[in-house]
Amino acid sequence: MSIDHTTVRRIARLARLAVDETQLPRLAGELSRVLELADHLGAAALDGVVPMSHPHAQAATLREDKVTETDRADAFLALAPDARGGLYLVPKVIE
Repeated sequence: MSIDHTTVRRIARLARLAVDETQLPRLAGELSRVLELADHLGAAALDGVVPMSHPHAQAATLREDKVTETDRADAFLALAPDARGGLYLVPKVIE
């Protein structure tokens, strides 16, 4: 696909980029090559290819679901400036 200078200017305006007139031929060529690559990739045969979430085979390491820490909620609540009923009380900042 060939991109003309008008299209490059429009893309630059939409992207809020300042493009010098001398850069238009180079940018048009680069954008044309990018679109050609996208067309080439779009034509790839994907029959029988299974989508994957990650390119490397990964196995989730599982561990036994057991409690390893003691309940220290009361000790942490005791450090707070103001706590009642098991909750931290904070000053109101939005009215």
